[in-house]
Amino acid sequence: MSTPKGKDKKGAKTAGKKGKTGGSGKSKKAGLTFPVTRTAGLFKKGRYSSRVGKGAGVYAAAVLEYLCAEMLELAGNASRDNKKKRITPRFLTLAIRNDEELNKLLGGVTIASGGVLPNIQQVLLKKKAK
Repeated sequence: MSTPKGKDKKGAKTAGKKGKTGGSGKSKKAGLTFPVTRTAGLFKKGRYSSRVGKGAGVYAAAVLEYLCAEMLELAGNASRDNKKKRITPRFLTLAIRNDEELNKLLGGVTIASGGVLPNIQQVLLKKKAK
């Protein structure tokens, strides 16, 4: 005996949300974690162009996912070096500023509570007496 949709064996209504059983969304097909459909929708909503290709959302989501993974890996290493288990804005700043490419990409970005790189210029240090 089969049960109707939305009801359990006793006839009571089940929860309204369907359980995520895999599905075949665009993100899953592309092998990504970031939402491909949302990214493509933001392209369309932002009116960057009159037409948006099918691959644009996939490509943008893949780039964003890669950048986040790279930043989180470097920030995790920085937090581990400082014997901490939590990634704070300080560790994100250290990770970005110590990486040449990320520093170039995020050169004009200010991270709140991130601080600056520890640096003392040589001119300010005491000179050695001979």
